[in-house]
Amino acid sequence: MSGTLPALAGVFAGLSLMGVGGANAVLPEMQRQVVAHGWMDAEQFAALFALAQAAPGPNMLVVTLVGWRVGGIAGALVATAAFILPAGLLTYAAAGLWQRFRDAGWRSRVQAGLTAVTVGLVLAAAVVLCRTTAQNVPTVLVTAASAGALLFLRLHPLWLLAAGAALGAAGLLA
Repeated sequence: MSGTLPALAGVFAGLSLMGVGGANAVLPEMQRQVVAHGWMDAEQFAALFALAQAAPGPNMLVVTLVGWRVGGIAGALVATAAFILPAGLLTYAAAGLWQRFRDAGWRSRVQAGLTAVTVGLVLAAAVVLCRTTAQNVPTVLVTAASAGALLFLRLHPLWLLAAGAALGAAGLLA
């Protein structure tokens, strides 16, 4: 485990600096990294992501869960700190510069570009997770129904999580 904690720190510090839009924006790369390191397979990662989304708290909770799975409490602390600190420090430094140029014309154009990229990254994360979890007709149907319910019916996500848990517990999604 002595080499695992520095490796966790390296992976999550790098992801931190790429995470424009938060943890969900780097989920595809996060999954690729943890699978490439042999820390877990894609299905295990998807399960941790689902658990993180079901729990109250920030969307980056998946980072802590991955760290915990790989290195216990120490891994959870290392992964979380490595994911928060680099981006936090960079944000703190950039915020002053961003505020100084609040009236500059280029600022709104840069912000529009970053917004579009962030949405694309989050969409890519959804596609990666769908490929991992929607492996048969029932799971594809539940995935599509959940997306439709959120987009068109505006159901609260907790209702969808409860329905998915009930379907899984009943053995209908295995």
